[in-house]
Amino acid sequence: MTKSELRKKYKSLRKALSLDDIEDYSLSIANQLLKLDIWDKSFYHIFLTIEEQKEINTEYILNILAGKDKNIVISKSNFVDFSMTHYLLTDSITIKKNNYNIPEPIDGIPIASEQLEVVFVPLLAFDKTGNRVGYGKGFYDRFLKHCKPETIKIGLSFFEAETENFEAVDNDVKLDYCVTPNHVFQF
Repeated sequence: MTKSELRKKYKSLRKALSLDDIEDYSLSIANQLLKLDIWDKSFYHIFLTIEEQKEINTEYILNILAGKDKNIVISKSNFVDFSMTHYLLTDSITIKKNNYNIPEPIDGIPIASEQLEVVFVPLLAFDKTGNRVGYGKGFYDRFLKHCKPETIKIGLSFFEAETENFEAVDNDVKLDYCVTPNHVFQF
């Protein structure tokens, strides 16, 4: 299957999920994350949920991070050059949805990509070798290339791994883990 076909397939699968399914699966994913040996780090990057895309509800993971007193970092997307800038999530930060319904910080304390130790990565699909398919703009691949090589990259998926490996290109950045409601995949 091409990446385009995979995007179409997984957007359709997501669309079929009920709000209760999304909440149950999101909570299960957060609980699966607790099994990983990642909690000794300080700086964690996480995406804020695009509800209109039926993405994973990251509130559960945000609560875990806050409860463990971690530095939580969120991003703002630049749709001109497909880059992202990162900001520390604080009580005083202002978050507003952009034209694509992505909740983003308006202001805040900037954080360099090189400071990030764990990045939770949104995706539509992934394979058993750690390749992922996102929305197709390359935001995360560009961003992850600026992180340190030892930064842990964790995909979050409602669905299990595709059985056939994806066609990967040079710009693609592989995941270290992908967490689903029922499994933790390590690559």
